[in-house]
Amino acid sequence: MDETTQPLDSLPTTKVARAARFAKTGFSVGANYVKHYAKRAVGGESTTEDLHAANAAELYGALSEMKGSVLKVAQMLAMEKNILPAAYANQFAQAQYQTPPLSGPLVVKAFRDAFGKSPFDLFDEFDLTARQAASIGQVHFARKGSHTFAVKVQYPGVADSIRSDIRLVKPIALRVLGLSEETVRPYLQEVETRLVEETDYALELRRGQKIAGLCASLPHVEFPTYYPELSSARILTMDWLPGQHLREFLATSPSQEVRNQLGQALWDFYMHQLHTLRQVHADPHPGNFLLRSHNGGTLGVLDFGCVKEIPAEVHRLFTALLAPETLAESTLLSALLTEAGVIRPEDAPAKQAFYVTTMQASLELVGRPFRQATFDFGDPAFLQSLYALGDDLLQQPELRQQREPRGSEHFIYLNRTYVGLYALLTELGAFIRTGAA
Repeated sequence: MDETTQPLDSLPTTKVARAARFAKTGFSVGANYVKHYAKRAVGGESTTEDLHAANAAELYGALSEMKGSVLKVAQMLAMEKNILPAAYANQFAQAQYQTPPLSGPLVVKAFRDAFGKSPFDLFDEFDLTARQAASIGQVHFARKGSHTFAVKVQYPGVADSIRSDIRLVKPIALRVLGLSEETVRPYLQEVETRLVEETDYALELRRGQKIAGLCASLPHVEFPTYYPELSSARILTMDWLPGQHLREFLATSPSQEVRNQLGQALWDFYMHQLHTLRQVHADPHPGNFLLRSHNGGTLGVLDFGCVKEIPAEVHRLFTALLAPETLAESTLLSALLTEAGVIRPEDAPAKQAFYVTTMQASLELVGRPFRQATFDFGDPAFLQSLYALGDDLLQQPELRQQREPRGSEHFIYLNRTYVGLYALLTELGAFIRTGAA
């Protein structure tokens, strides 16, 4: 959290207040367009990049103030570097590390609403200054006896505002992305469902306990213990795990061996979830992991608010699309892409062939770590190639004209998960064993 960020003494929590804030943003974005075209009309200098930069700053200011679902979407978009113009992606990337925390009185009020007591009645020590502030809630340090806790406090009004927020922000988002509401409806529903789940701390507690138990056999991975008696629907108390977030950890110059072991722990954790549990921790944000050199490299896993359960058919499709034999046989790939909703029966033969060729190149690159016995994420060329592929696809006339999403909505969080995982492993510079034959 940025030390210069000032705490928020209030949040717009009612539908009317949040609608007013969105309306202000919509007017400002519209005004930026007017200024842009007015300058150009009189021969002034106003580039498209200038327009994007002005709108990105306006949108991020609103999202930071609103917190909740809309800020969470900004975090997601920041990870998907090829969806938005660079100005938006760069601005939204701040949401991954900096958001204004709630002030002390609002934190105390949250405890009184949940338990009828202040945090100082429940703990021997409670730091009212948030150690980390994110989109849905913020984390505080607490102590009871000799035991230390991380206490996550949800921002007021977040859970009640998600559906109305999405309706309010949708027109602005559709304008920026150039999409129609009808084509994105199932995808927005998928995002909305996950966001609603993230506000349910009772669900997160159950998931955290269950997944930690099912992953207990994995080496070099640790999870916090959760405390139901000190938790509620909007407050979640767990162990304070030791370790540092990725950037701070890398600043200590860990050895290559330690980085490899941590990368292996990350990879094994996600493969176990994908193939055995059929559900994944779908928020591979750097702030959700704690790293330390203990025992050659130990990975702490936090935040089970966003968990994507993978239906059996989706798992079969996902793994089949990444298999070597699929890449080698265009007929098989075409059948799988049709099943996945990427190719549609009404598509002309030329369009179907285009999708097969395009997806062959994409899947070869994206699935490369799954098909090799070992993989060196220390070479940044792989991730750079992924981003370059996204840029190349956006320049394809067929895709630029189409401007509609295709494929199963279930792939939104699966794709997000593995691109995020690749980014973490690349920043870690890890060389891993993938387990591929």
